[in-house]
Amino acid sequence: MNHTVKTLIDKLEQNGVLNRDEFVRLIDSRTGEAAEYLFGKACKIRHAVYDHEVYMRGLIEFTNYCKNDCYYCGIRRSNREAERYRLTPGQILDCCAAGYGLGFRTFVLQGGEDPYYTDERMVEIIRAIKTQWPDCALTLSIGEKSRESYKLFREAGADRYLLRHETANAAHYEKLHPADLTLKNRKRCLHDLKEIGFQVGCGFMVGSPFQSTECIADDLLFIKELAPHMVGIGPFIAHHQTPFADEKPGTMELTLFLLAIIRLMLPCVLLPATTALGTIHPTGREKGILAGANVVMPNLSPTSVRKKYMLYDNKICTGDEAAECRMCMHRRMESIGYHLTVSRGDHRGTI
Repeated sequence: MNHTVKTLIDKLEQNGVLNRDEFVRLIDSRTGEAAEYLFGKACKIRHAVYDHEVYMRGLIEFTNYCKNDCYYCGIRRSNREAERYRLTPGQILDCCAAGYGLGFRTFVLQGGEDPYYTDERMVEIIRAIKTQWPDCALTLSIGEKSRESYKLFREAGADRYLLRHETANAAHYEKLHPADLTLKNRKRCLHDLKEIGFQVGCGFMVGSPFQSTECIADDLLFIKELAPHMVGIGPFIAHHQTPFADEKPGTMELTLFLLAIIRLMLPCVLLPATTALGTIHPTGREKGILAGANVVMPNLSPTSVRKKYMLYDNKICTGDEAAECRMCMHRRMESIGYHLTVSRGDHRGTI
């Protein structure tokens, strides 16, 4: 292994961060041997904090309407081919009930930025879930809102909020989004959420169009600065009805390398092995866990809508029932020496 790369990995383990140039050098100089060395260190830290437990999140994709027009997203406003849907509050609660019976103790309500779901409607849904299942954590992933909206959601009982920053490089952000969306506002949202008291998650796409290694270094530095409770990263996968239809996907290899880097940066972080990772490789999620991840997110959405929530092409598990997803994930984790746990799966603070 290149001596410089080993030195950088050791320094990252020791300090929890590198400078921008060092991150660029580490990523650009990576080899298979370096990756194995990095994965070993990431797993050692992950086991010290979370042992061999893997936390489950029950994903409920409750609306695919979105007012935004992000260039990479299959449910963008301009995609006239998307078959739109919204789940009723009753359908959402049915998903939670099924999930609870399967051992889920965290529900993730994810959707496009859908104006139909006003603050008042969201508060009613949040309260209904938390009243019926008070021992469960509730995560929201519904985009950019005002500080006042976030405060209402927190007061209603929501515990966590996922909001991928997508890229921490302003010039890159402008190439992925229309002018009405800004990195400044995205960061404002994340800081507001943290100050209000949410467990906060950010993240980015690996291999998105126009992404340079310097962009990734900026992402890592922003993540270190924000110190979120959760980080969601996954490979970019194109959707055929977007401006980026012909762009190459991100790679599993780089995604795994970055997962391990993030584990060394934030030892206690909740780090998912994403569906996108499982989409680009049959055992992508298992490999994610072996690189330092500790969360999986099986789908609890009704099978009737799963194919409609298509952020990118060829998404896996669109035809499975919730129980199938749950049992499949159980087998996958057991096959690599890990086990799914029935718990809220909270962030464990610092070690």
